[in-house]
Amino acid sequence: MADFDPERSLTAASAPSDAPAGAAALGALKVLVANPRGFCAGVDRAIQIVEVALRKFGAPVYVRHEIVHNRFVVDSLRAKGAVFVEDLDEVPDGVPVVFSAHGVPKSVPAEAARRKLFYVDATCPLVSKVHRQAEHLIGRGRHILFIGHQGHPEVIGTFGQVPEGEMTLIETVEDVAALDIDDADGGASLSFLTQTTLSVDDTAEIVEALKARFPAIQAPRGEDICYATSNRQEAVKVLAEKSDLVLVIGAPNSSNSVRLVEVAERTGTRAALVERADCFDPAMLQGVSTVGITAGASAPEVLVQELIARLAEEREIAVAPVTTAEEDVVFRLPRELRN
Repeated sequence: MADFDPERSLTAASAPSDAPAGAAALGALKVLVANPRGFCAGVDRAIQIVEVALRKFGAPVYVRHEIVHNRFVVDSLRAKGAVFVEDLDEVPDGVPVVFSAHGVPKSVPAEAARRKLFYVDATCPLVSKVHRQAEHLIGRGRHILFIGHQGHPEVIGTFGQVPEGEMTLIETVEDVAALDIDDADGGASLSFLTQTTLSVDDTAEIVEALKARFPAIQAPRGEDICYATSNRQEAVKVLAEKSDLVLVIGAPNSSNSVRLVEVAERTGTRAALVERADCFDPAMLQGVSTVGITAGASAPEVLVQELIARLAEEREIAVAPVTTAEEDVVFRLPRELRN
């Protein structure tokens, strides 16, 4: 993620001539920008994989599913020669294919190998860790209760690591009560895992319900919800406490971005998901003196700066960062792309 420079933003985006007549009478709009925000290490790695593959092999490079859930990122890569498809059947023979950061079922690389396609797996290493845990647990004869969202690519990919029927999806606390599983032994043969991009608070409630019903259930080794998801949710809590309105930059199909909106709203602060600056409705600033801005893990920094510039067209702005954590995680590229 690019470093946030409030002085640069103010210089570039909030000169008095940018604001409409009468904006000064409203007073300066305080803009608080969360740090950390935006790209996580897994997203940054996935995007690099596509870009390096394009340089190494030339266009086209096919990508199964959106590499990350952000239209700006996908369109930018498409302009460079990436072709996004939903199924390997759409990939011609003899061209490289990249699997998205969300992970894929085992059947996908198996089919690619059968067709002798050259493929690169851009699955986030933290998602791959969950995959390995699932395989290990099933190998030990345990049944997995997987906390996640039906239909999300990460959930589909994780379920595709184990034989059908060996894992059960849990979306809510109510799902725990409705489970048709004998709990006489306290759940001694059960384990649970979670999607990496969930709400920390919501997941904690579900885990509490699982442990209450199945006291002997086995928890994962370490936290499944990824560091970036946790850090961004913690930052948005602090941001929301200081703001009248929180704007989350991200796509509607981005799980971690939608969770950020929910986390902000839980503090009692109004919040909205904004894909890009041109989607922002200035009427939202009515009665607002402080607006908080953050970005989901798949939203690039350029969209943050774009929204700040858009706010400066409506009001004089004063920008300040709100820092709750520093991140220095970096994931290496797959060995296929290192030389």
